[in-house]
Amino acid sequence: MSPELIAVLAVIAVAMAFDYTNGFHDAANAIATSVSTRALTPRIALALAAVGNFVGAHFGAGVAKTVGDGLVTLPTGIESLGVVFAGVLGAIAWNLITWYFGLPSSSSHALFGGLVGATLFANDGVVQWGNIIEKVIIPMVLSPMVGLVLGFLLMLAILWLFRKGQPGKLNRGFRWAQTASAAAMSVGHGMQDAAKTMGIIVLALYTGGFQESKTHIPGWVFWTSAAMLAAGTYAGGWRIIRTLGRKIIDLGPPEGFAAETVASAVLYFNALVLKAPISTTHTITSAIMGVGATKRLSAVRWNVAGNIVIAWIITFPAAALIACLAYLLVRPLF
Repeated sequence: MSPELIAVLAVIAVAMAFDYTNGFHDAANAIATSVSTRALTPRIALALAAVGNFVGAHFGAGVAKTVGDGLVTLPTGIESLGVVFAGVLGAIAWNLITWYFGLPSSSSHALFGGLVGATLFANDGVVQWGNIIEKVIIPMVLSPMVGLVLGFLLMLAILWLFRKGQPGKLNRGFRWAQTASAAAMSVGHGMQDAAKTMGIIVLALYTGGFQESKTHIPGWVFWTSAAMLAAGTYAGGWRIIRTLGRKIIDLGPPEGFAAETVASAVLYFNALVLKAPISTTHTITSAIMGVGATKRLSAVRWNVAGNIVIAWIITFPAAALIACLAYLLVRPLF
């Protein structure tokens, strides 16, 4: 095999590993609320999330194109594959660190930070800072704010509409409704997160000279990315599921339904309309906070929320730093 082919296969392998860690790291995004409210059993919820992620991956082409051709300009030749390889390694490392501590950080921003960090040390590598600000930083700030506000407003609407209902019947009804909202959340997660892996693979194929288009996504890339994300999701990330489902607020079925509905709507709008790669973690976590604040501000455990926000802030630079170190190590191989 040629050196180029070996390098491309190495990048695809590490991208699949990232996709798997993304699945078990971010499985909580889709199912934590449904599990904590007992709307779904853990294994049924994970199976539903895996199927939803698989389906959603096939609608994430717009996000994949942004990731593959909008954030960095790589050097020519095989060196560019070393940059991508190191960038994805940085994202995997940060995923594992935050998973160990049960922090729902963003796999998406870990990936973006990894790519930027490795590119900074590459010869002729250029970071497209304008696109980073427009397509990563601004959505990183706005999507949690939108999730927080919409979660608060939707929960207020639910409380008003069902103010005369019997709590027992309402909980049973919203547990059924959560099956639909959890499925919608899972599809939205697939649109966003599987698409990012697809963008990395397409970037590797293009820079390695195995396809002429920067944006064409071969069919096998859809299927392998979707399948690996689904497998990782089914493996589960119980540390983070406990944080999202129990440690921020005590969720009931109406609150879980409201949070999932808001988060999935934000994910769909960004993936299908704006083609913007946003964080599913930021979106669902902020929606949970907004929903919880309708009870009373003290219902949200703000110390836990503060730790999560700190993890959000340091994810991009931390993954970038790890990727820089990884690139210095792997550069002689590419």
